[in-house]
Formats: sequence, structure tokens, C-alpha cells
Amino acid sequence: MNSLNNVQFQFSIKNLENLSGIKAHTIRIWEKRYGLLSPDRTGTNIRTYDTNDLQKLLNIALLYNKGYKISKIAELSEKELITKVRDEIAKSDSNDHYLSSLKLAMLNYDQTLFEHTYTRLVAERSFREIFLEVLIPLLEEVGLLWQTDSITPAHEHFLSNLIKQKLHLNIERVQRQNPEHTDRVFVLFLPSNEIHELGLLYLHFELTLRGYQTIYLGQSVPRVSLRSLIKIHPEITYVSFFTVKPEPDAIEEYLEDFRRKLLNESNNELWLLGRGTEPIQGKEMHPRIVLFNKIEELLNKV
Repeated sequence: MNSLNNVQFQFSIKNLENLSGIKAHTIRIWEKRYGLLSPDRTGTNIRTYDTNDLQKLLNIALLYNKGYKISKIAELSEKELITKVRDEIAKSDSNDHYLSSLKLAMLNYDQTLFEHTYTRLVAERSFREIFLEVLIPLLEEVGLLWQTDSITPAHEHFLSNLIKQKLHLNIERVQRQNPEHTDRVFVLFLPSNEIHELGLLYLHFELTLRGYQTIYLGQSVPRVSLRSLIKIHPEITYVSFFTVKPEPDAIEEYLEDFRRKLLNESNNELWLLGRGTEPIQGKEMHPRIVLFNKIEELLNKV
């Protein structure tokens, strides 16, 4: 919203489209008709934009998506634009401002902006609401931005690690209480070579908060190492996310091996989430292997 810092980052018009949701063609029209942005141009006449351009476009997009006419937005001064956006956020409790602010923090590697934005969220919402309503949509958008080359892996890692810090802090807080439900233990793990653990960490937080006994194993856990848990805990619900591993053509083999080695001689179950499960969605599964589309679905089953 206000000027963030002096870090300069160059964006193409396609980057602006991906980051703001406003089509490149529309951005060009707004530039020509209303002078809303002032891009630099390369020697070959290609538009390039800086952080201030992106910041302004995100504010314009917020008002435009709320029904303001672009001609009216164009009449606002920079100060009036910021004030109007703040007024809209205050009225509607919109997530748009927070998403824009966190995206800008990521693009500028600006930890201070991230912390200020998160602090404002904490003042208004529970950690559950922050994660489900703001951070998950943010991470989904970041994934799309990475696929379209609008950001680099370094941006994604910067943001993910900051979110991971918040998850660890909240998990530590709820772990201070003793488990209320000890008849079944939840073992949270990711398959070998799988490192995307934010969703798994959030489930660790939720299950611990609800009084369940959890064992968090984290990234890249070989199946064979899970067998040692059976001797200690008679009833286990294994919980995992498939994001990039196992490979799509290896999922059914992975699950068959998991069933034979870890589910056959017990009442244990395997609960799965993640976009990597898409190849097996709709297929008939072993009764002790359960697929979920969303974290909320899994938590409703607990």
C-alpha cells in the first residue's frame, strides 16, 4: 500500500497480468487512456515495470474488482487511491489487501513487510483462519506464478520458510498440553524425496490442538522406516501429502507396497492429500486408504 522499500524489481507486462489478475491487453488500454502506469521501455520498445507500478496496479485491481469504474479510479491521486483501498478493506474484511501485501513482501524479499502484515492478521483472526483463508490461497497463487515464470524458486522458498516459522511457533504453543485422545496416534510423514511440508505441518498443528497424539516425521521418509512404529503403537493413522512424489506412474505401486507392509496385519490406515493424488482420484481404493481433496475434509473426519 504505502511505499515498501527501495528494492527495485523489474516486471514484464505478462508478470503484472499474472500477479494482479488484470489482462495485459487491459493494462495497455489503461496506460494509454488514463496514464495509470508509467513503464520504462527497453531499446526494443518492450515495457518494463518496477515495484511501484506493481504496487499501484494491485491497489487499482482491488477497487476495480469491487465494482469501481476505472475512469473514477484514474481520477484519484496516489494518496486518495491508498485511502480508498484502506476504506474498502475496512468495510469488507477482504483478504485482497493481505494477499497483495504478502506477495509484495515475497517479491522484494521483505521480511519486515511480511511480519507487519502477519501481525495485523493476528490482531484480527485465529491462526486457523489466517492459514486457511489467507496463507493457503497465497501459496496456491504462488505455485501458479512459479509455473508461469513470474517468480523464481528463491521467491517461493523465501515465503515458504517464513510461513514455516509461524507454523512451528504455533505448534510449539499447542504442544505444551498433554494429548486427550491416546487410543490412536497420527503419524505425519512425506514420501521419499518429497519436501513440500507446509500442509503437513498445519495438520500437525490442528491435530495437536484437538488433543490427539501426533508423531511428526516430516520430509522424505522411506516406507521401511515406518514399520518400527507398529511395535510401539497398536493403532496408527498415517497421514501424508503427495505433491511431486511419488511419480504419477508409481503411485499405485507405492500404495500397494504400503498396504502389504504397513496396513495388512493391523487396523492402521493411510490418509492422503495433495495434488499428487490426482491420478488415483475416483479409483477404487483399499478400505484403509482414504483420499481427501482438502485439509478441512480430513479434519471433519477426525
